[in-house]
Amino acid sequence: MTTFHDPSAGGPAGPGAAAPAGLAETGAAAPVGLAETDGAPEVGGSLVRRLLRGQSLRTWLAELVKFGAVGGSAYVVDVGLFNLLRFGPGELLLDKPLTAKVLSVAVSVLVAWVGNRYWTFSGTKRASRGRELAMFALVNLGGMAVAVGCLAVSHYVLGYTSPLADNIAANGVGLVLGTAFRYVCYRYVVFTGRR
Repeated sequence: MTTFHDPSAGGPAGPGAAAPAGLAETGAAAPVGLAETDGAPEVGGSLVRRLLRGQSLRTWLAELVKFGAVGGSAYVVDVGLFNLLRFGPGELLLDKPLTAKVLSVAVSVLVAWVGNRYWTFSGTKRASRGRELAMFALVNLGGMAVAVGCLAVSHYVLGYTSPLADNIAANGVGLVLGTAFRYVCYRYVVFTGRR
C-alpha cells in the first residue's frame, strides 16, 4: 500500500493512509482545494459535497424541480383562493381584500409545507412537525420581507412608481430573490433531519 504524503501537513499521513485514487501511482499529494472523485479531479470538492449534503448532482437537480413544482402549486392555490373568496360564488370577501389575501396565503403556505415535507425534502424532514411548521412559517415571512424590500427600494428609494415597475420589483426580482432565500433556508435550516 502506498502512503499518502501531504507536504503542507509537515509529515507523512501516517501508517496505512492510502493515497486518493489516481494519486497512488504517482505518490503525489493532492493540490489544496482539489478533490478527486471517480478518477477525475474536482475543484473545491469538499465544499461542493457539503453544499449538496452528500447528494449527486442529479439528485440535487431533481430536488430543485420538486421545489419548483411545489412552489408553483402553492402559488396557484394562493391566487385561485384569493380570487374565489373575492369574486367567486357568493363573493364571500368581496369588500375585504386583505382578509382574502391573508386566508389564501395561509392555505398556500400549508400546501407548500406539506409538499416540501413529504415530497421535496422527504428524506430530511424533522421528527417534530410543529417546530418544523413554525420554522417554515418564519422562513416564509422572511421570503415575503425580501419581496417587499425589493418593492420598497424600487418604489421609495429609486422612485420607480409605475404599476409595471412595482410588478417587476415585487413579482419579478422580489419573487426570484425570495424564492432563492426560501430554498436555502428550507434546505439548511428547516428540513435538516437525518437522511
